[in-house]
Amino acid sequence: MSSPTFADRLNAVATETETLLARLLGDAPLQGETARPDRLTAAMRHAALGGGKRLRPFLVVESAALFGARRDGALLAGSALELLHCYSLVHDDLPAMDNDDLRRGRPTVHKAFDEATAILAGDALLTLAFDILARDDVHADAQVRIALVRELARAAGLGGMAGGQMLDLAAEGRFADKRALSETEIVTLQAMKTGALIRFACRAGAILGQADSTASTAVARYGAAIGEAFQIADDLLDVEGDAATLGKAAGKDADAGKATLVAALGVSGARRKLDRLIAEADSALAPFGAKADTLRAAARFIVERRN
Repeated sequence: MSSPTFADRLNAVATETETLLARLLGDAPLQGETARPDRLTAAMRHAALGGGKRLRPFLVVESAALFGARRDGALLAGSALELLHCYSLVHDDLPAMDNDDLRRGRPTVHKAFDEATAILAGDALLTLAFDILARDDVHADAQVRIALVRELARAAGLGGMAGGQMLDLAAEGRFADKRALSETEIVTLQAMKTGALIRFACRAGAILGQADSTASTAVARYGAAIGEAFQIADDLLDVEGDAATLGKAAGKDADAGKATLVAALGVSGARRKLDRLIAEADSALAPFGAKADTLRAAARFIVERRN
């Protein structure tokens, strides 16, 4: 019997994640909860279910496998990360932010429901993520769970995704006169806004597997490289793609004057940068040999994806 392909493995994690998210977003209140309002639950399910490649949970599961960590715990941690990612998309789509009407080929949450519900759905997805990470089922060792909660909070917060979003808005000229950012400034912005959650996905596997510092550093290097590559690939898709393929509006970065490496380096320069980042990701995984082949394939998938 042939071994599973990369696509098989990615699809398997996506299916398992979808099933798990549907259960986590069920109607029945948990111990300590009084009730789960129907409209809020429906908005959260609209945001989190029925779409997406589930790349971030996949990176958690595959990096955890590298260190022999339990798959069920990794799936829970990956699902927590996916809920947090979905919260960020809900808020990012709001009129005050990117003002998008489409996400994954469907109306965004504020379009399908309303702005107030979308804000609360994002808030609830965010907080549920930390509820899940703190559960015993993620890992028997409380110190491991604490480390996951701490690292995800930092990846998502002031010095991570939220801070990066603020830098992105500032780069658009929202708060003062717009100025062109240097390549270094754009890399910093994108490492926070997009890269931080992808780095966490890779680091989470090392935390779950209680890896030593050398191995953890190697996985973090890999995560940093593919996180930067993901944003460049996304920016290229915005330039070269179309709404039907992407499932969201195309060409909005240029219209909004966003600071991107594609704008700074040009399309050919951005593609050369991608090649260098894939080489960096491959180099970071060298200590793991063939065990890391699926993660190597994930790096190539990020660069070659079309939506």
